[in-house]
Amino acid sequence: MIFDTHAHYDDEQFDGDRDELLKSMPDLGVGTIVDVSATYESCEKVLALAGKYPYVYAAIGVHPDEIGELNEDKIQHMKELCRNKKVVAVGEIGLDYYWDNESHEIQQKWFIRQLELAGEVKKPVIIHSREAAADTMYIMKNYAQGLGGVIHCYSYSREMAEEYVKMGFFIGIGGVVTFKNAKKLKDVATAIPIEKIVLETDCPYMAPEPYRGKRNQSSYIRYVAEKIAELKEMSPEEVIAVTEKNARDLYGI
Repeated sequence: MIFDTHAHYDDEQFDGDRDELLKSMPDLGVGTIVDVSATYESCEKVLALAGKYPYVYAAIGVHPDEIGELNEDKIQHMKELCRNKKVVAVGEIGLDYYWDNESHEIQQKWFIRQLELAGEVKKPVIIHSREAAADTMYIMKNYAQGLGGVIHCYSYSREMAEEYVKMGFFIGIGGVVTFKNAKKLKDVATAIPIEKIVLETDCPYMAPEPYRGKRNQSSYIRYVAEKIAELKEMSPEEVIAVTEKNARDLYGI
């Protein structure tokens, strides 16, 4: 069944039909979802959703655009939340130089601190990196050794993807791979072994064709699987099965 390794069902775009949608997932072929926090406040929300549905798990972390709200007391509270058995990762954490909501120095400080948190609680990491390739790689090489995890919504070169795979990380691929102009990501999806790829939505964002621009949801991963299957000359069913196993290995589920 489909394993959505990165979703945001706590997002307000789902307020009108969240329960109805999540209850429908098994019938739509979705077996497992990891709901990923982006703000400090959402850490409690993703955990509540994971507690409500047996097939939903949680990741605890603060996105680089939101780290202005962090302090050490909040990190310690996040550490306590990570002890819940439904928490499978620390994330999403990283660097975002596209929006530049926070200074690069502050982003780097809290990225490193959250990598340290992952080491303390022995969880893999979910990495967000946008227009920050070199700094992300430098920090990962120096502070993320042995953690394992996924480079979410991968957007860099094939060579850098291969380097992350050598470091023990999975490459997260979502709806962008279905876009006509996504040549670089299609090259990555073709070159990286299927055993090192996991599928994701980033819902409600990043919907694949034919739903581009609309609200995304986990069952739409089928379109991502179909595109990867086409690139790798496999069946979509095989892509879904192998990436589900990969995700279980990644998160220890």
